This record gives sequence, structure tokens and C-alpha cells, in this order.
Amino acid sequence: MSKSNFTRRGLLKTSAVAGAAGLTLPTYLRADGHTGFTNAPEGDTVTLGFNVPQSGPYADEGADELRAYELAVEHLNGTGADNGMLETFSSKALTGNGILGKKVVYVTGDTQTKSDAARASARSMIEKDGAVMITGGSSSGVAVAVQALCQEAGIIFMAGLTHSNDTTGKDRKANGFRHFFNSYMSGAALAPVLAANYGTDRKAYHLTADYNWGYTTEEAVKSSTEAMGWETVNTVLTPLTQTDFSSYIAPVLQSGADVLVLNHYGGNMVNSLTNAVQFGLRDKMVNGKQFEIVVPLYSRLMAKGAGANVKGIFGSTNWHWSLTDEGSKAFVKSFGTKYGFPPSQAAHTCYVQTLLYADAVERAGSFNPCAVVESLRDFQFDGMGNGPTLYRGEDHQCFKDVLVVKGKENPSSEFDLLEIVEVTPVEQVTYAPDHPQFAGGNMGTCNPGA
Repeated sequence: MSKSNFTRRGLLKTSAVAGAAGLTLPTYLRADGHTGFTNAPEGDTVTLGFNVPQSGPYADEGADELRAYELAVEHLNGTGADNGMLETFSSKALTGNGILGKKVVYVTGDTQTKSDAARASARSMIEKDGAVMITGGSSSGVAVAVQALCQEAGIIFMAGLTHSNDTTGKDRKANGFRHFFNSYMSGAALAPVLAANYGTDRKAYHLTADYNWGYTTEEAVKSSTEAMGWETVNTVLTPLTQTDFSSYIAPVLQSGADVLVLNHYGGNMVNSLTNAVQFGLRDKMVNGKQFEIVVPLYSRLMAKGAGANVKGIFGSTNWHWSLTDEGSKAFVKSFGTKYGFPPSQAAHTCYVQTLLYADAVERAGSFNPCAVVESLRDFQFDGMGNGPTLYRGEDHQCFKDVLVVKGKENPSSEFDLLEIVEVTPVEQVTYAPDHPQFAGGNMGTCNPGA
């Protein structure tokens, strides 16, 4: 296969600079250094690229992701205090001897929670550092952008924290894989719990982050709640850069709504929920009912930032450190030993994605992206903290149980802020690959690049 446009552009640009300076190109950028795919590892190491938000509204998640990646590398190389989930993972291909006998090294980038910045840092890790796999991110806009770049480059993308339907829907790519759950799954899991607790005669007002994650989450929650009888009275988009949501909260009071749905994440959710509580929404009676707030996508880090404001508020999450399965316990122990506090769901999904990539390479016996794709498609596994899980071949989406949680009324510590109220079985959140909320995608075929 001919070199992709991405690699050709990067190679020509680097060649021109190198020629002018009289320098020799790094081996991994030389055409004769490839063995059929981009950045084929040479020597005794293999480089992974960890692209996380180290600044911007999702920086807290990014910091925890990076901690998890560093822990995963220790476990893959056999240098950690223990072996973490290598001990509980149903696949026994990983032995703590690197990946295919090569020591794992890594480079990092700052996505800044911006698509252009994320693409630039991913491009640098691929072209300059020879990364054979890119992973990370805490924004679906970033995930979609970097996934497309990796598809063009001939690199595997193991998505980090990305919840938009688009990542494995209309923007799905053959070289991309997502372990994290999605907007549809949140709506499907939340609706029955909301109906049981708040009734089916409700009027909802949505505040929604103005990018692809917000759009698909709003659509999913609207669809699932309207199907059970709720009315949507208004939907309002808010900028991702917004920090004070007071001007957006005030109109809710005049709308006739008795539920506010905050399709916000990270610092946005902390700020909007804080503003809503300051406006007294949770103390009001509207339509003869207690006013309620819903946060479709939760994390422990968000709950910590919002403090007492999260008490009693329902939401969904991909994983929580209080789970008692052997995989979760092993990960929480490893992470807690190294860092002194429990991991977030962002840390969990990023750790798991790293191990899943390494395992796929081991089982395939090759770093070739197309071999990895075949190894991950329709792969079934367990022991990673979410119960039995399928990496579905049609869209590269993981299917597993989903947690519905709410803010604890009486937390025992700064980390004990969410309680699991429902473990929604995978059957309830599974959908057809051509479901309307995921329509229009064309995965294409695997691209090995060089």
C-alpha cells in the first residue's frame, strides 16, 4: 500500500528541512525504515503517544488519565509495585515483559481541550517521536479530530474519555476504538431511574455544551425521557469556554420547567450546577413538584469540584472506584498505592485501553495496525472492571453494563461522593449499528499507512 497523504506530507516536509540542514532523518521517518506500516518499532522499545488535556476545562480529567497511562506502562513493563489488571484480565497474553518483548516508552501531548491543538500534538508524536499508537483525550471533539488524523496516518487510536455518539457513529474509523460508553447508553440507563424517582409527567429544560458531545447527549436524553412521557420545554447551547452560567440559569425560572438537564462535563458542569444551586432551583416547587437537576454524565472529579451541590442528583458513569469485582479492586489498589487516592473513570478507561491495545498486539503477534484491528474486532473479555465486555466489530464500540449513580447524601470522605443506584445490564443499552442516533458513519477499511 502506498504511503498515506498524511505520512507523505510529513515526510516531505521533514526531508526538506533535513536536506537543508544536512541532517539524517530518524529511522522511523525514512521510507526504507518501514516494514509495511507506519512507525514499525525498531530496536528494543516501542513508543506510545498519550495525548491528554493538560490545560483547559477538562484538565483535571487529563491529569488523572496521565497517571493511569504511567501506571499501565509500569504494569506492561513489569516495573510496578504489582501487576494491576494483568492479574484479572481474562486474556493472559500480557506477561509484564513489554509488548512483544519490547520495552514500552511514551511521549505526551497537551490537547488543551481543543481539536486543532490535539491534532497538532498527535501529529508531532507520530511524525517526530515515532508513536505507533495514540490514545487519550477528554473531549469528543478532540477524539473525533484525532481519530480521523490517526486513520489517515495509519496509526491505531485508542480513544480515551469520549462520550459522544459520533465517535463510534457518524465519525467512526477503522483504526479507532472506544472503550468508554456513549450518550445513547446514558439515556437508556437513566430514563427508567428518572421515571421511578421523578414520575413520567415532567417538563425538562436542557443546557448543552456547544459541541458534538453536547448535541448527542441532549438528543439521547431527550429521546429517552420523551419516550417515557416527559416534555422538553427548551434546549439552549452554551460555549465550552463559559465559566459563569448565571445568565443561562435565570431563564429556566420563567420557562415552566421542573427539571434542568445539564449536558455539561468537567469544569463546565461544576460551574453550571453551582450557579443553579445559587439561584435556588433545588429549593423551588414548580408545577406542584420539587424542582430537580440531572447530570447525564458524571465523574468523581466533577462531584468533588461541585461538593455538596451534587447530593441526590442522578447521572450515569462508565465505572466507579467502589465496584467490588476483582478487576476494579486490583486497579484501585494499584492506583491508590502509587498516587494516594482512588482513580476516576477517566483514569480507568485510559488504563484499560492501553492494556487492550498491548494485548491485541500480543495476540496478533504484530504491531501492524491492520493486525491489531482484526485482533480487537469482536473481542470479548472480562476482568477489567465492567463485567463481560464486547468490542463490537461493526463500530469498534465496547458494550458492557452501565452505572447509574447519584450524589451521596452523607459522604464518608472527599472521594466517597457518588453511590451506585443501578447497574444497568448491557442488554438494556445495546443498539443496532444502524440506529438513527449513529447513522451516516462510514468506518472504511484499516489503514496501515506506509
